[in-house]
Amino acid sequence: MNRVSVRRWHLYIGLFIAPSVLFFALTGAAQIFSLHEAHGDYSPPALIEKLSSVHKDQVFALGHHRPPPAAGPGAQPPRPKPPPGPEDDGDKKSTLLLKGYFLLVAIALTVSTVFGLWMGLLHTPRKRLGWLLVAGGSIIPTMLLLI
Repeated sequence: MNRVSVRRWHLYIGLFIAPSVLFFALTGAAQIFSLHEAHGDYSPPALIEKLSSVHKDQVFALGHHRPPPAAGPGAQPPRPKPPPGPEDDGDKKSTLLLKGYFLLVAIALTVSTVFGLWMGLLHTPRKRLGWLLVAGGSIIPTMLLLI
């Protein structure tokens, strides 16, 4: 394969997978901070929970991210968590920094993919093929999810 062929295949593959890359970058960013799971007084919007289920379980449905129903009679109450110790503070800080880094990566991946779409769709002689590849990369996973 020569350089022109490699660039052309890179363009076509990139246009086809760009919708999925955007989907996984955005839903992954929401999952970094557990925005797809109920905790405390927070209950995630149904759409975020469903999109998270697609990301994690490949199913567009409300998943196991909702809190369990109230316990019936005879059920044992949940155990309270122990208070955080001194070593937990360091873990929380490093975890928060790592989450911030991964959020930055997700944002950069989104921006880079949008730029790639822009370059691939507007700066190529085969615009119609480019749009068909992007449409196919959007429609095929959506159809597979719905069947």
